Amino acid sequence: MEADLVVIALGTSPNPLVPRATKGLDVNSEGCIIAEPETGATARAGVFAGGDITTGAATVILAMGAGRRAATAIDGYIRGAAASDSREAAPSGAR
Repeated sequence: MEADLVVIALGTSPNPLVPRATKGLDVNSEGCIIAEPETGATARAGVFAGGDITTGAATVILAMGAGRRAATAIDGYIRGAAASDSREAAPSGAR
């Protein structure tokens, strides 16, 4: 199977290779990527993060919520809208 990118999602602490391999990301003292809670936007334009890489070990439900919020923000970013505009434009079932 060919892939352009594979992200390993296993363990109980953030993988230090992710921020090292993607320059311009800010991390906290635990090695978690710092991202806006409502959008997943990081210090590097166009890079979004969510789930355990931003919070440390947590629940799947929290990671799913972060993924959903980030997906809405990514859609807005790609379309050129502000994150708040894309959130308001999202279908009610997608929030």
